[in-house]
Amino acid sequence: MKLKYFNNEWYKPGNLVKRLLWYFINFIFFNRYWFPFSSIKVVILKLFGAKVGRHVVIKPKVNIKYPWNVSLGNFVWIGEGVWLDSLGKITIGNNVCISQGVYLLTGNHNYKRNSFDLLVDNINIKDGVWIGAKSIVCPGVTCYQSAVLSVGSVATKDLESFSIYQGNPAKLTRKRIYENES
Repeated sequence: MKLKYFNNEWYKPGNLVKRLLWYFINFIFFNRYWFPFSSIKVVILKLFGAKVGRHVVIKPKVNIKYPWNVSLGNFVWIGEGVWLDSLGKITIGNNVCISQGVYLLTGNHNYKRNSFDLLVDNINIKDGVWIGAKSIVCPGVTCYQSAVLSVGSVATKDLESFSIYQGNPAKLTRKRIYENES
């Protein structure tokens, strides 16, 4: 690898002033414990171009790279210490739980090239998905309806609907079956 050849000029994440303002806002209001108010965070995200549904909870110490690349459905819970590394688009459906310390990673580098080129791919998390604490979802992964990624697991490939995955890399362990609710 020869980093002197690294060049990602093709990647245009947004206006420089907007990015600098966002870094400051993210640091003050999102990536801190002292500001726990989800409703204000939702308004700020919308002002920066994020699509945000109803009843979204954003816990403290969340880090969001570029909110204009984020779409959150209704009844979404984003736990403490989550990192939305939104170099690419991150789309999260309805009734989704992103647990504490999760890393949604949309960027990587091409280790096969000396120039270590930046690679960006989107993440799509469908309705009813639960991403367990300290898990990682890699670029290009889709987590289909009601899939579960267990604690500390790494999703490098798509997760099938109504299935539970565990490990690094995550493997299918069993089907997700809901009990009857009264």
